[in-house]
Amino acid sequence: MPLSTLTKKYKSILISVALVMSNKKVVLAFSGGLDTSVCVKYLQSKHNMDVITATIDCGQEDDFDEIRKKSKNLGAIRHVNIDAKKEFVERYVNRSIKANGLYQGKYPLATALARPLIADKIMKVATQENAIAVAHGCTGKGNDQVRFDIAMSSIDPGIKIIAPIREMNLTRDLEMKYAKKNNIPLNEEINEYSTDANVWGRAIEAGILEDPWAEPPEEIFMLVKNKIIPAEYLELEFENGIPIGVDNRKMSLTDVITYLNIKAGKHGIGVIDHIEDRVVGIKTREIYEAPAALTIIVAHKDLEQLVLTKHELRFKQIVDDQWSWMVYSGLWFDPLREDLDRFIDATQNRVTGKVKMKLQNGSLRVVGRKSKNSLYRHTLATYASDSIFDQNLAKGFIELWGMETVIANSLSKNSPTKSKGEMKE
Repeated sequence: MPLSTLTKKYKSILISVALVMSNKKVVLAFSGGLDTSVCVKYLQSKHNMDVITATIDCGQEDDFDEIRKKSKNLGAIRHVNIDAKKEFVERYVNRSIKANGLYQGKYPLATALARPLIADKIMKVATQENAIAVAHGCTGKGNDQVRFDIAMSSIDPGIKIIAPIREMNLTRDLEMKYAKKNNIPLNEEINEYSTDANVWGRAIEAGILEDPWAEPPEEIFMLVKNKIIPAEYLELEFENGIPIGVDNRKMSLTDVITYLNIKAGKHGIGVIDHIEDRVVGIKTREIYEAPAALTIIVAHKDLEQLVLTKHELRFKQIVDDQWSWMVYSGLWFDPLREDLDRFIDATQNRVTGKVKMKLQNGSLRVVGRKSKNSLYRHTLATYASDSIFDQNLAKGFIELWGMETVIANSLSKNSPTKSKGEMKE
């Protein structure tokens, strides 16, 4: 090969290496709160990186113009805002509804569902910007670090992930000191609570809530109102496991959620207060408010009870619990989650119908349900004279059903027992 050709080749390689070394861009998942604001300064000062901030709108109703301004004031070279509300509801929330998504039977997975979507969007921005790293503001104590790290690595195993709060082992009080030292503006509410919200629910942490004996103050709630008002009914219509209307009005799933957050919330429905087992092994006291999520899941489970066989219901409960645990634990991208979705989708083909509910003073109660796929038969269930159920058949059924139990007990009662002292070699 001619020397001139080799020289050109090596120059090209050197230029490529130089471009890579000069590329110090990182894409930060940015909410504008205390954690991610601290992250901007840390990435700039400690890692000497150009920070691109990205905010993913999953229905949190933040002031996105203010977030953009804050990003600029912190020195980010660019800010990206992505409206992902529709995608969040149609690709993530809808799956959780079909799976009756409740971690430990209580938490409707609002934050957990949003994390894989946010991670996916952040990774897309990183690709577009040719960034060498991505970053998030999660602590080393929480679940979100697990969700973000696994999701981002699943999308691109070679991506560099930076978690400044975890790296610096910061606590909230140390973060606030760091913020003041680096002229990062603080909001008054930052001093008390940490919140995360999207269209599916809100999570509130820190402050007095860290005492599991202390009652949460009413002022922390935005969706749930603790007022005594007259009872009210609602009718929720499902098609293939997904709500398609409420109170005899057809709506998109997003509009159904918005409607129920208001209607159920004003009746005091939707507060979850429980001791939760985090992925990292810590028990924490968690406060959530999710009026629409709890209302929809209660109705959905009741409709399933009407149209699925007892065998389907028993097995689906196992699947639902596993699905909820996986999503909570950051395993959205695991193949098993997709496998479970295929089974869940198959069960939802018959989950079509209406559920009537009564809302009263914090109480949510199903008072009626109907479906063209109902397995309920009045002529079998009724105690009236028009029943077609032959009661005489029950005697033989009971004998067969309990046969092994009866035999086992008779053997146990008839077997000889020896007292101590009678035992012989």
